[in-house]
Amino acid sequence: MHIGQKIKEVLEQKHRPVTWLAREINCERTNVYNIFSRKDISTGLLQKIGIILEYDFFKDLSEESFKGGKPRK
Repeated sequence: MHIGQKIKEVLEQKHRPVTWLAREINCERTNVYNIFSRKDISTGLLQKIGIILEYDFFKDLSEESFKGGKPRK
C-alpha cells in the first residue's frame, strides 16, 4: 500500500481541502503534498492524521500485510 496515496484518497472522500489538513497537522500545504508522495510515513504522524481524518490507516496496513493469513514480505 502506498500510504501517501491512501491519505490523499481519504482526505478527498472526507471532502476536505489540503489546506485544512495542513492547518490541522500544523504544517505548510507543500508538506502535505510531500506526504502524499511518500510510500512510508512515521507511525506518530500517521496516527495524528488518522485521528484528524477519523480513519484507521493501521487497520488497512495490517490487513494488507496479512492477506491469506501469512505476513507478506
